[in-house]
Amino acid sequence: MTLDMAEPVATQIVLVDDDPGIRDVISEFLEKHGFHVEAVPDGAGLGRALSRSKPDLVVLDVMLPGEDGLSLCRKLASADGPPVIILSAMGDDTDRIVGLELGADDYLSKPCNPRELLARIKAVLRRRNETRGDGGLSAECEFSGWRLDLVKRELRSPDGVMVNLSAGEFSLLRALVERPQRILTRDQLLDFARGPDSDAYDRAIDVQISRLRRKLDDGRDGAELIRTIRNEGYVFMAKVNRR
Repeated sequence: MTLDMAEPVATQIVLVDDDPGIRDVISEFLEKHGFHVEAVPDGAGLGRALSRSKPDLVVLDVMLPGEDGLSLCRKLASADGPPVIILSAMGDDTDRIVGLELGADDYLSKPCNPRELLARIKAVLRRRNETRGDGGLSAECEFSGWRLDLVKRELRSPDGVMVNLSAGEFSLLRALVERPQRILTRDQLLDFARGPDSDAYDRAIDVQISRLRRKLDDGRDGAELIRTIRNEGYVFMAKVNRR
């Protein structure tokens, strides 16, 4: 008797870079480590790849012909797209911050070691997968009328409107709602949201806190959800009810 055993589905990655040499090197390396990689040279190629299937992650160069990588990153974040790792020859803090503000989950300077990129990809995917389980916490949390579903990764406003969160924003918000009314340092938030092996810097936390505040309309009705404690860190002020 012959058993029809389904093959495991490889993690799907779209690599967007206009340099064919870089595309070849990175694609070959990642495929040797079990990923399925579709390499495209520009935003049009990315659009065609997304029309065929939803990848698990996008590795996105900034300097592209036509529409640049930062604009593409913004569109992916606003459409609740896959997590994004930005590659850029512009490696100073300002460029990193801009990339994170636009919704990137990580940022790596070029030229990069393929092994480091592999480690970053695994870390981002691990965070995304962790947010799909309840981690011992109830599936839904409610605070100040907001509802956060930890399994579906959905945030709904008090009016029931869905609010898109990047993987990084979701991980950070989850870290906060799991530890309400406690002062959390930037280092602690990095560990809780990104893992102890992350080499991200504390400015990345400030950027994502700022983005979360905007999405939560924090403070606009007088109710402060995330309070900054000078020289210490942040406190999630709301009472959290778990269901």
